[in-house]
Amino acid sequence: MPVPEPTRRSDLSAIPSFLRKAGNEAPKAAATSKAPATRRALPRPVTPAERPDDSRTDPPLDPASLPMPSLSRRRVVTAAGVLIAGLLTLSFVRQVGEATAASDRAAELRVANAALRDEVARLQLDVGHVQDLHFIQLQGRAFGLGGRGEIPFALAAGAPSLAADAPGSAAVRLGAPIRPTSPFDAWLEVLFGSGP
Repeated sequence: MPVPEPTRRSDLSAIPSFLRKAGNEAPKAAATSKAPATRRALPRPVTPAERPDDSRTDPPLDPASLPMPSLSRRRVVTAAGVLIAGLLTLSFVRQVGEATAASDRAAELRVANAALRDEVARLQLDVGHVQDLHFIQLQGRAFGLGGRGEIPFALAAGAPSLAADAPGSAAVRLGAPIRPTSPFDAWLEVLFGSGP
């Protein structure tokens, strides 16, 4: 008894539409119903057939036939020239930087010298004042030393002010208003006279 061949399923709903062949589409179940029209898929791309071997005219590539990189004299001279030019450029840039730094340092030193010159002039002026005879005598009086004929004295810290009619108060003129002064100013007025 012969074996019956399995029947082919005609239901292609499980197969995606782009894989279905145009002639094997499943019959439309509801032709009367208004179903949206399905889009047809693009045709499948086809791989081009290989060319026959006799159409190849190019021989296979031989690595021995490739040109080998080599160093010619021209390339060596060019590379050496570029290297020397780069070193000269770097040397020049470094020297310019050093010259700029030296110029800035010289400007700073000029400013510092001017300040020192002003300081020396001020100190020399101070030395001139200190060596003046009047300054020496004034400082000597502070230590109890005075000139010929001077009697050294000192006021006590709590000394009372002079009375208006005290002896030696001739600076107060008759009828002039009496000015209130500190004890120290009164003694200075008695000793050195009234100011202008």
